[in-house]
Amino acid sequence: MKERKKLAGKRIAALVADGFEQIELTAPMKALRAAGAEVDVVSLRHGKIRGMNLHEPGSRVRVDRTVAEADPADYDGLLLPGGFISPDLLRQSEEARQFVRDFDTLRKPIATLCHGPWVLASAELLSGRQLASWPGIRDDVVHAGGVWRDEEVVRDGNWVSSRGPQDLPAFVREMIDLFTETAPIHAAASPLAVQSAPARTSPPLAALGATAFLPTRSTARRVLGGVATLAVGGLAWMALRRAAA
Repeated sequence: MKERKKLAGKRIAALVADGFEQIELTAPMKALRAAGAEVDVVSLRHGKIRGMNLHEPGSRVRVDRTVAEADPADYDGLLLPGGFISPDLLRQSEEARQFVRDFDTLRKPIATLCHGPWVLASAELLSGRQLASWPGIRDDVVHAGGVWRDEEVVRDGNWVSSRGPQDLPAFVREMIDLFTETAPIHAAASPLAVQSAPARTSPPLAALGATAFLPTRSTARRVLGGVATLAVGGLAWMALRRAAA
């Protein structure tokens, strides 16, 4: 019981837009709520926004507040999931960029993974910072002045980051530990890296395969959707088990 309530009284903002990677929101959000935190979904518009399982449409989640309505001062931490679409929409919004900047200015904890660091790059926050991300945006991180680490989880001061869904168990564990801390968080907890890890020589097979075998008929779509749902459920279960351990 004590472990599940270690975030009691904490309020977390989950910043996402249409096209977010579903498991990267739902698994961390379930773990945060299980640990006692209140989580608000913050987005660019009201209503429900659509998640994705790689390239396959997923479920919708209800938006609690728009970025224009949400105030970083009211939150104890920021969750910034990835996906191929959501971070690209967020990085084009000045309100979203400023929302993220305000969290970092206050040195409040920020947890991000996959393509989420795109928003940090567009908010001009990556200079001198160490982080992990989806390998495909490694060059974006480097060109924005960051140090890219090809590791399952990286802690740098008030940030924790991971490469993608495959790292969710470690990400959820470190995210909860980070969110227990009280801002302002200044000390960097990751060892000094003098240069970024090298670029990958090929894209992840999971993403490549999903593109190659996109369904063209409704029956095939239902089958692929079922497989994606099972995979997402399995990763979410592992993440929650790790968070409760």
